[in-house]
Amino acid sequence: MKASARNQWEGQVSTVEVGAVNAEVSLALRGGTTLIASITRDSVSSLGLEKGKSVLALVKAPHIIVVTDDEGYSLSTRNQLTGTIRSLEKGPITTEVVIELSGGDVVVATITSDSSTTLGLTVGKSATAAFKASAVIIAAKV
Repeated sequence: MKASARNQWEGQVSTVEVGAVNAEVSLALRGGTTLIASITRDSVSSLGLEKGKSVLALVKAPHIIVVTDDEGYSLSTRNQLTGTIRSLEKGPITTEVVIELSGGDVVVATITSDSSTTLGLTVGKSATAAFKASAVIIAAKV
């Protein structure tokens, strides 16, 4: 599938919890990483989502927050994927950060170059990609 979202991960539906309006869908990615998506219950139905179904999860790079030291704080984001910075492409305004997860998947974030400097980002440094479950779009063959 071709899409403008930089982050596209193949996974399998682990669980689907349907509420009055929205549903929470857990996806198993490579290497045991779990991804949480919050989508409408109508989307669950129209995509035929159920345990074991193969899907594609998409998240645009600007929706990713990069964290290097939480200083004991907890974040409200459901998705917090920790890995190692594989590459940085620093520009005058924005920097592209590629974080490799343990299973081989990568997360691409675009952050301000000032933030990149403040965080002291370097290749090989540990970093966490944090993003809300509502930022995840699920695609499925129907």
